[in-house]
Amino acid sequence: MTRGSGRSPGQRQLRVGEELRHALAEVFARGSLRDPALKDASVTVTEVRISPDLRNATAFVTPLGGGDATELLAALARAAPYVRGQIGRMMRLRFTPAIAFELDTSFDRVSYIDALLRRPAVAADLDGEAGDDDDGA
Repeated sequence: MTRGSGRSPGQRQLRVGEELRHALAEVFARGSLRDPALKDASVTVTEVRISPDLRNATAFVTPLGGGDATELLAALARAAPYVRGQIGRMMRLRFTPAIAFELDTSFDRVSYIDALLRRPAVAADLDGEAGDDDDGA
């Protein structure tokens, strides 16, 4: 499940990542960020992946409503120290992880695959396979 590594995350990593995702969502929902690019932005935190030592986290975000993603990521990078401080007050961890923000492209990949599956040539192949199963039984 981790991007770029062969190992899957441990139970503690998953649990802390999920708690961190909820805490980030709460910080963004409060609207306490002063950056003008984040003032009226709606940010969805889709996933948080945390390192095995729990010191670094990557938060995958997407702008709700299709806003400018590059501007959002730059603003989140500027606000990361403040967000880290807020998270440190909310969560009971020995170390508050450093948070890096990345754009979540999984929705784009899903829509691309969906578009591929809806192509007439693929639909015809899929319909042909379903018909072959019925005839052979």
